[in-house]
Amino acid sequence: MTFADFGFDQKLNDGLDSMGYEKPTPIQEQAIPVILQNQDVIACAQTGTGKTAAYILPVINKMIHTDHRHLNTLIIAPTRELAQQIDQQIEGFAYFTGISSIPIYGGGDGAAWDQQKRALEQGADIIVATPGRLIALLAAGTTVFDHLQHLILDEADRMLDMGFYDDIVKIVSYLPKDRQTLLFSATMPPKIRALANKILNQPVEINIAIAKPAEGITQEAYVVYDEQKGGLLNHVLKTHRWSSIILFASTKETVKKLDAAFRRSNIPARAFHSDLEQTEREEILRAFRNKQINLIIGTDVLSRGIDVEGISMVINWDVPPDPEDYVHRIGRTARAETTGTAITFVNERDQRRFQSIENLIGYPIPKMPLPAELGKGPVYAPQTKRNENFRKKGRGPSRKRFRPRSNR
Repeated sequence: MTFADFGFDQKLNDGLDSMGYEKPTPIQEQAIPVILQNQDVIACAQTGTGKTAAYILPVINKMIHTDHRHLNTLIIAPTRELAQQIDQQIEGFAYFTGISSIPIYGGGDGAAWDQQKRALEQGADIIVATPGRLIALLAAGTTVFDHLQHLILDEADRMLDMGFYDDIVKIVSYLPKDRQTLLFSATMPPKIRALANKILNQPVEINIAIAKPAEGITQEAYVVYDEQKGGLLNHVLKTHRWSSIILFASTKETVKKLDAAFRRSNIPARAFHSDLEQTEREEILRAFRNKQINLIIGTDVLSRGIDVEGISMVINWDVPPDPEDYVHRIGRTARAETTGTAITFVNERDQRRFQSIENLIGYPIPKMPLPAELGKGPVYAPQTKRNENFRKKGRGPSRKRFRPRSNR
C-alpha cells in the first residue's frame, strides 16, 4: 500500500512527496481510512510508529475541502517539546495547502502569551496545545471553539500520568459536542478507558502491538551498586565508540547532580529538565541536533516526542519505573534502520523492574561483567524477596564522587 491509495488531495500528496513519505506504517494504514469516514478513534500505538501522520493527514485532507475556514482542530499534547514537534510536522505536511497551525505552551514572556491569545481569537486552522497553558488562556476568557470539528489527544497516557485528567475534562467542556475525537495512547490502562468512555462517541479501536526494541540496538546491562555507577559511566564513555549520547535518569534532581559532575570535569554535556526556561530547552535540542554538543542528560521527557537522528548510544543511569518507558528511551537510538547501543545500570532495588522489562520485550538482556577496578557488584536475582547479596552496612565498595572523564 502507498499513500496514493488514500485518495488525498494533490496538494497534500505534494507535501508528502517533498518529505519523502512513500508507504504508510501499520497505524497509518489502519487509522487514516477510519478518520476520513469521520468516526471517533481510540488507538494504542507507541511513539515512533508514525501516529502523528496517522491523525494529521486525514484531518488536513478534510480541511482542504472546507469552504469556511475557522479554528478547525485542537491537538492536546503532554509537553511543549512534543507540541513543537507536532507543529513542525503539520507545517511540512500542509506546506502546499495554505493551512496554518500554531503551538501553544507555557514558558516564555508576555509577548508569547499575547501571540498565543491572538492565535486563538483570530483562528489558526490547527492549535497544538499543552493542557496547562490552554486552561490558562481559557480562564482568561479566550473561547473560540464554536466551529471546532476535531479534538485530538496525543500521548493520552502520559498526560494522565502528569495529572492532567481534570484539565482535559474541563477543556472538553468548552468544545462543541458535535465533533470528531481521536485519542492516541502508547498504553491502554483503565484510566484511559474511562476517559475514552467520557469523551468519545462509539469509537473504533485500533491496537498496534507494542513495538519491540529495534533490531539495530545492541542492549547491555550492568548490575551495580549505586556507588559504582560513576566509575562505570567513565568506563563506558572511555571504552565504547560513540558520537552522541542521551543519558537518562528518572528524576530531575539526579539529572542536575550528573550535570554538575560533568561540569566539574569540563566535559561538554547539557542537562535537559523542566526547570529550564523554554528558550534554553530549545537551544539545547538545536545544538544537539546540529552536533554542537554530543551528550544530553535528561528525564523521560526526552524519551517521547523528541526526534533526533544519529544518536549512537543511550545510557540508563537507572531503570525506568515503567517497562514501556525503557522501550521509549532506547528507541532514541538506531532509528531509520541505523544501529546503536543501549546500556542500563541496574542496582539492587531495580532488579525486579528490569526483569519486567525483559518480560515485556520477550528475551533476557545480556549482563556484562564489571571492570575489575570497580570490584564485584550485586548478584542479579530479581525473583528473591530479598537479595541475599544486598550490601550490609559497612560492606561493598567505598563511596566515591563521580568525576566523569572524556574519551576524546
